[in-house]
Amino acid sequence: MRRLRTGISLGLAVVLGAGWYIFQHRAVPKSGADGFATGVATPAGLASATKGDIPVVIRALGTVTALNTVNVKTQITGQLIKVDFQEGQLVKQGDMLALVDPRPYDVALQQAIGQQQKDEALLKNAQVDLERYKKLVAQDSIARQQYDTQISLVRQYEAALVIDQAQVDAAKLNVTYTRIVAPLTGRIGLRSVDPGNYVTMADAISICTIIQVQPISVVFTIPEDTLPSVRTRLRVGASLEVRTLDRTQKMELGVGRLSTSDNAIDITTGTVKLRAIFDNADENLFPNQFVNVRLLVDTVKDATVVPVAAIQRGQPGNFVHLVKADDTVEIRPVELGKSDGEKVQIVKGLTVGDQVVVDGADRLRDGAKIRRPAGASLRTTSGPPVAAGPPDRQASQDEQGRTQRAQDTADAPHGGAQAASQRPRQVHGDGGGSGRPAQTDQ
Repeated sequence: MRRLRTGISLGLAVVLGAGWYIFQHRAVPKSGADGFATGVATPAGLASATKGDIPVVIRALGTVTALNTVNVKTQITGQLIKVDFQEGQLVKQGDMLALVDPRPYDVALQQAIGQQQKDEALLKNAQVDLERYKKLVAQDSIARQQYDTQISLVRQYEAALVIDQAQVDAAKLNVTYTRIVAPLTGRIGLRSVDPGNYVTMADAISICTIIQVQPISVVFTIPEDTLPSVRTRLRVGASLEVRTLDRTQKMELGVGRLSTSDNAIDITTGTVKLRAIFDNADENLFPNQFVNVRLLVDTVKDATVVPVAAIQRGQPGNFVHLVKADDTVEIRPVELGKSDGEKVQIVKGLTVGDQVVVDGADRLRDGAKIRRPAGASLRTTSGPPVAAGPPDRQASQDEQGRTQRAQDTADAPHGGAQAASQRPRQVHGDGGGSGRPAQTDQ
C-alpha cells in the first residue's frame, strides 16, 4: 500500500512538472537567433524630419576681463589727510578720492609767483634803459658796445620770465595733485592706505584700485581649426553674437559682440584668444569671473533637421530607423551636417515629412515592426522624446489569463495538473495582442 501511494505521488509530481514546462514554453513568444522577438510589435517614440534653422555655435571657456584697470597712487609726496570714497563704490571720472596735505605746495606756488613778479620788474627797467641807449647811440653819445650789452640783458630777463612762468605752472600742478581724483569711471576696490599715512610716488602699495565694469570684455579661446570660419565672417563685416553662461550653464549672464582676435596662435595648446565686448548694464559679469561662452558664427537656413536622438552609429556609419507605411522600420544611412546639440542637419538620406525612431531604437532591426505611441503626437525637433505607448487591451487580457491559469495550477493539490492540461489554452505564435484566434491544446 505504501509503495502504491509513493508511485501515485511520483506520478502526480511528473504530471505537474510537465504541465508547468508546457505552460512556460507556450506562453513565451518565440525568439530569433539574434535575441529579437519574432513578430512582436516593439513600442517606439517617433519624430518627423522638418525644415528648420541650425545655428553654428562654437562653445568655449572664458574669463571676464576689465578693459581698464587703474592702481590709484599719489603723484606727490605728503601726508594723506582725507579719503572721500567708500570701498566698493561706483565712481565717475574726475570724482574726488583723497586729499594730500596741500599747504607745502601752496607756499611753493606763492614763492614762484613772487619770483616771477620780481623778474618782470627787472625786465621793464632793462627795456627802458635799452630805449634810452638806442637814442644815445644814434647821437654818438655812448659806445656801441654799451647798447649791445643792454640788448643782451633784456633778453636774459625775458628768458628768466619764461623760467618763472614754468615754475609757477609746476607749483600749480603740484597743488592740483594734492587732490587725488578718479582717472576713469568704474568700481573702486578695497582701500589699501588709511588717512594719516605719509605717501610718496615710490610707494609699492596703491591707495586703491579702480576697474572699469561698463563696458566689460570676455577673453576666451577657440581651437585653431575653427578660426578660419570666424575670420571669414569678420572680414565681410559680420557682427558675431556672443553669449555667456554661468558655471552651471543654466543662467545667461549677458549678450555681447565679438570684438577682435589675437594676432597669433598659441603653439602649445593649438588655440587662439578672442575678445568679446558686453555692455554689462546689470553688472552680471564680474572681473576675473569664469564663464561658458557660446559664439554664434553662422546660421544654416531651411535645413532638413531631425532630433539628435534619432541618429544611430554602426556598421553602415550614421543611420536612422526610417518608419514605413506598414509600421516597419528600414535602416537608412544618412549624411549629417551641422548640429546645435538638440537637432542635426540631414544633408542626404531623408526628406521633409519622413518619420524616424527617436526612442526604443536599440530594440529594433531592419524590417522590425513597431507600435506607435497611443494617443501621442509625433515628436518635433525640440522637446523630450515621446514615451512608448502602453500595451494594447488584448495583450493585457492575455497576460491576466496566463496569470490566472498559473494560480489555478498551483492551488490544485491533486487534480490541478490534470485540469490544467485539459483546460483550453491560447497559443500566441505571433506575440500577445496579435488578434489571432485561440487554439485548443489537445
